Amino acid sequence: MIELSHIVKTYDSPAGPVHALKDINLTIGRGEIYGIIGLSGAGKSTLIRCINMLERPTSGTVTVDGQELTAMSDSELRKVRKSIGMIFQHFNLLSSATVYDNIAFPLRLVGTDESTIQAKVEELLGVVGLADKAHQYPSQLSGGQKQRVGIARALASDPKVLLCDEATSALDPQTTKAILSLIQDINKKLGLTVVVITHEMQVIKDICDKVAVIDKGVIAEQGTVFDIFTNPQQPITKEFISVLLSNDLPAAFRGNAISQEKTPGSYLLLRLTFLGESADDPVLAGMIRKFPDVETTMLFGNLDQIKATPFGRMIIGVTGPDASVEAAMDYLRAQDLKEEVIGYVRRNG
Repeated sequence: MIELSHIVKTYDSPAGPVHALKDINLTIGRGEIYGIIGLSGAGKSTLIRCINMLERPTSGTVTVDGQELTAMSDSELRKVRKSIGMIFQHFNLLSSATVYDNIAFPLRLVGTDESTIQAKVEELLGVVGLADKAHQYPSQLSGGQKQRVGIARALASDPKVLLCDEATSALDPQTTKAILSLIQDINKKLGLTVVVITHEMQVIKDICDKVAVIDKGVIAEQGTVFDIFTNPQQPITKEFISVLLSNDLPAAFRGNAISQEKTPGSYLLLRLTFLGESADDPVLAGMIRKFPDVETTMLFGNLDQIKATPFGRMIIGVTGPDASVEAAMDYLRAQDLKEEVIGYVRRNG
């Protein structure tokens, strides 16, 4: 649905050229919710503005639904942009217009007749749950309600693509969850391709199918959200994920040196990741029963979901006879999980 090929965006500045995007290549499939995450200044907002050509790339091609936007004139682009809706962090509503008129605004710009506008606006008010707010003004709405108006306005021209530029960054956590649920529902019901720009990994985890991590104008890593969460490769990706999934040593071991060789009195610490249905399996209990001479201590554990898929993480410490510990490790490796050896660490105290 969206193909970005060798996108470069360079700005001139008094200090010389600023390279905001450097050879970006992305393919976003029809109907996907695709997340683009990066720190402030990484280039993610520039990237999303290149998709609808609010920013023209310095070089490279942008293709949306089979049409090469980078080859179009400004007048041609204005027509194509009707199929690309956009919602913003700070809502961008007309303060002097009612909710109804804010949603109707893009339709009036293209000369749509009022009876068609009325039917469309009433339909969209129902979609975003604001049927009773049609004649209120933005100042009378909460932040979440304002963003719902922004979403309805973006849907007014029946777009095929919905771009979300930090759409939940100005909202509290509970409202963020409601807006993300609405975006996910719209994606399913209308079959829209959704591109989500964010600096919050929680947003990616909750609704996205795939994700690209952008760092200093380049794509550092990309893939399915499940693969990126369970097996991140790049330091910037690991940094984002660590906000949600602690990689710190448990308190009882914190501050002590990690060795790859067994030392007297040390525990072998393992990080276990359970995926899908295996998250509910009693793997640890099975290991304890099977290897009673291996002392096993559970040090950290949590169970979460990546979209609808169960996802669990656990840190355990094991100690005992070398042969038994090795046999217990073989048992874990044979299970439906990912196992990572942290190393040998002595317990505090």
